[in-house]
Amino acid sequence: MPPVITCVEDLRLLAKKRVPRMFYDYADSGSWTEGTYRANESDFARIKLRQRVAVNMENRSLKSTMVGQDLAMPVALAPVGLVGMQHADGEILAARAAEKFGVPFTLSTMSICSIEDVAENVEKSFWFQLYVMRDRDFIRRLIDRAKAAGCSALVLTLDLQIMGQRNKDIRNGLSAPPKITLRNMLNMSTKPRWGLGMLGTSRRTFRNVVGHAKTAGDLSSLSEWSASQLDPTLNWDDVQWIKERWGGKLILKGIMDAEDAEIAARSGADAIIVSNHGGRQLDGAPSSIAALPSIAQAVGSKIEVLMDGGIRSGQDVIKALALGAKGVFIGRAFVYGLGAMGEAGVTKCLEIIQKELDVTLAFCGLRDVNKVDKAILVPGTY
Repeated sequence: MPPVITCVEDLRLLAKKRVPRMFYDYADSGSWTEGTYRANESDFARIKLRQRVAVNMENRSLKSTMVGQDLAMPVALAPVGLVGMQHADGEILAARAAEKFGVPFTLSTMSICSIEDVAENVEKSFWFQLYVMRDRDFIRRLIDRAKAAGCSALVLTLDLQIMGQRNKDIRNGLSAPPKITLRNMLNMSTKPRWGLGMLGTSRRTFRNVVGHAKTAGDLSSLSEWSASQLDPTLNWDDVQWIKERWGGKLILKGIMDAEDAEIAARSGADAIIVSNHGGRQLDGAPSSIAALPSIAQAVGSKIEVLMDGGIRSGQDVIKALALGAKGVFIGRAFVYGLGAMGEAGVTKCLEIIQKELDVTLAFCGLRDVNKVDKAILVPGTY
């Protein structure tokens, strides 16, 4: 009998059963004490909604736009690394689900399936997320590959100049490539569904990197390459040359401070994402939803403000919109769905969020998601 899935938490629990521990923990963890990681989700709970009655709730619409792209709802799939290790061909499956649903999919630089793999398996354009490495020639060619694949927006991540310490990954031996310990092998042997899927695909390494970066010609050399390539010198001048090289829609991810948001607004980018990297970088930083209002107030009239971090429901989406976001990204939520049920699980995640958003919109007395603002929130709770 198939499991009954009613919410994103149901998908998480099922993914935990079906995905090997090292890969599940990679997605479902934060840095150091994981305080910021937990706050991303828990801080939504304190924000309360005003319920309205005796208003016309017919003909509701969730249609919206993000960076000029028409969407079925103001939600995009966030860039997540190693998605192809949550489920075989994971990035392709997630991209297909997003395309059919009418929301953007963002492919990570550190994906298992390559830009070309995804482009060959979808009909519409998707977005590409860029990490800036020391090897600038590799980055230039990566940008050019995204352009050649028809990607319609570039998401430039600014908050991974150095790597935050993620204790679960250290304990599990997660590296590039993963350490095949007896403990990991035994755990993988208890996940037959996952194992059969991985045996059936050739996509089991970082295909955007291996064979493209000069010193990462194979899996064995990837670990040394990845450890040495994060660039602590990344600065706003780099944003300019990347913008010029790309020439299309540019979104800056990792903004958590109003002062940085002001600089980003002057950079010529099309949008910013208020994000603390899912609580995986600076532990002790505020949650994304806590940082959002001041940033939206500072630059919301100058640049499109998006938000990422802790979204687990349609109610979380509407709260972010009320506090100034034009749209939101979901990362872990869709990864849970993928790990639980493959492409169908990603679709299920989107359906759950869409229904929750639609019903909440109605209860708040609105019919158009673009009309959401602070008026739907209880004063003093945000």
